[in-house]
Formats: sequence, structure tokens, C-alpha cells
Amino acid sequence: MSLITLGVEDLARARRFYAEGLGWQVGMAVENEVVFFQLNGMILSLYSRADLAKDAGVPDAGSGFAGVSLAHNVGSEAEVDAVLDEAQRAGGRIVKPAAKAEWGGYSGYFADPDGHLWEVAHNPYFPIDDQGNTWLA
Repeated sequence: MSLITLGVEDLARARRFYAEGLGWQVGMAVENEVVFFQLNGMILSLYSRADLAKDAGVPDAGSGFAGVSLAHNVGSEAEVDAVLDEAQRAGGRIVKPAAKAEWGGYSGYFADPDGHLWEVAHNPYFPIDDQGNTWLA
């Protein structure tokens, strides 16, 4: 996987959340159309939800759980707590507070302003290298 695109209701609000709130660097943007963030070896794109649905040829209807969450692995339990706090201060909503996980790690979930679910986890079985990339042990 090299690029993930999130369909958002308000592009400016979503850009503020990720850039100003979470501190991610915009790699490229086309004003009022699309925003790209360069992440560890991949790209996150923000695009109008309606335009994304149109591009895919599907209706832009409905809400609720779409069966997808994105994950951000970090190096420690303290980092999980810090990222969740940062997301909440930026306007995200904590969906599940961080806690010890039955699989041996520590994780919690937040939803961005458009309701996209993000898991923030410390997984001791997935080491993180110097560039922030996660690997299977």
C-alpha cells in the first residue's frame, strides 16, 4: 500500500486537524481540492467525500462504521497516551481510551473530525526503526 485517501466533509477543517492539530507536514496540496501528507513510506490524502464517492462510482450516502480503521504504532505506552491527548486537543474524539490490550500491547482509538477511526498502539511485537517505520518481528 502506498497511499490512503480519506473522504472528508470539510477539507479545510480536516487539513487543520492533521497539520496544525497533529503537526503533520503537508507535502503537497491543491487549494480546495486535495491535501497530501508524506508519512513513513506512504502518503495520506484528504479529498472531498462527495468527490471521492463520485470518482469511485458509488453513492455518498450513509454513515456509521465502515469496517475500517487506520493504525499508528508508536514506541511506548507513554507515546500512545500523548498521541491520543494530541488528537483530542486538535478536535478529535476519544472513542476508546488507551488500555492494556489482550494481545500484549497497549492501545486506544480516536476519531478524526469526519469520524475516521485511528488506533494508536504500542505493539512490542512490531519494532519501530529509526525512521518511524513499523516492521513485523
